[in-house]
Amino acid sequence: MGPHPAVAAIRLAVRRVLHDVLTDLTDLTDRSANGAAAHGPTRRHPAVPRNRSGATPAAADGTAPLVLVACSGGADSMALASALAFEAPKLGLRAGGVTVDHGLQVGSDLRAAEVVSRMTALRLDPVESVAVRVGRDGGPEAAARDARYAALDEAADRLGAVAVLLGHTRDDQAETVLLGLARGSGIRSLSGMAEVSGGPGRGHRYRRPFLQIDRQTARKACMVQSLPVWDDPHNIDPAYTRSRLRHEGLPALEKALGKGVVEALARTAQLSRDDADALDAWAADAETRVRDDAGRLECAKLYALPPAVRRRVLRRAVVAAGSPAGSLFARHIEEVDRLITGWRGQGAINLPGRVEAQRQGGRLVIRQG
Repeated sequence: MGPHPAVAAIRLAVRRVLHDVLTDLTDLTDRSANGAAAHGPTRRHPAVPRNRSGATPAAADGTAPLVLVACSGGADSMALASALAFEAPKLGLRAGGVTVDHGLQVGSDLRAAEVVSRMTALRLDPVESVAVRVGRDGGPEAAARDARYAALDEAADRLGAVAVLLGHTRDDQAETVLLGLARGSGIRSLSGMAEVSGGPGRGHRYRRPFLQIDRQTARKACMVQSLPVWDDPHNIDPAYTRSRLRHEGLPALEKALGKGVVEALARTAQLSRDDADALDAWAADAETRVRDDAGRLECAKLYALPPAVRRRVLRRAVVAAGSPAGSLFARHIEEVDRLITGWRGQGAINLPGRVEAQRQGGRLVIRQG
């Protein structure tokens, strides 16, 4: 008899992502090989060659590619850790885990040590706990997220991981879409979390295998495998916006609109992401055509662009000038856009990161003050 349907579902989701990781590694190796042929020797990843079954053989010296799971000890990430531990060796991959101690609760260090013990019991190796200090920028939730990703980036760099798996589920995706909608954000925010993401220079580091799996399936997979889970009290604390949305907002929507709201919101996220990706590509191409020979943005050419494309060009320019992307909101870009579409001789626009936008002689000048 095969595994429980919930266990089969999480393993299949992880297996698909690991195949994607291997495909990316193979493509990278092929490009490196082509570069070596043209420009001399290039270092190759030691464990990328495939055998006839399509799997990547693990090197005897332990140099097989390492995939990490970010594990809080909750049901979603414990289910993910168990699936990674099961699937990775079958594909010749090493599986490890990292838990981040945010230090926001009494005894958080003990909880982190317990999570390390649980990951070790799953035969993940290496496993470690990383303590962080959470700042205040952007509010408690955003500050904790920034600290967590910084810690995961550092651990992945230090351990040489080719990917980090995150346990976000379809329910998390639906909550993210609603939060973006409540902020009055654009289509990029409504697209929720990407299945694959990574910061500058980090390529496709972060992978989210469970975006098509609901939270109950992950919890059921833990239960039938007798995996202990930790329920973070912050997840039910009404002081946090996401917690209120999870326990009050979404249930109210489902009561008013019927079942299927979570699935519909997750589907909206994917459709929005496809549209946003297309518009971003259009904006990247348009940006090169609205600059003069000195690289300055020409207001007349910007005015001729469709509004959705123009605002993306402006956002790209503002971020490039030094404005933090996470602090740059739609209202900021709308103010800059009015220098193009509603010019009345207004003065400079002050933006996050001490960036200033000003119209001068038919050109839009964006620079850090």
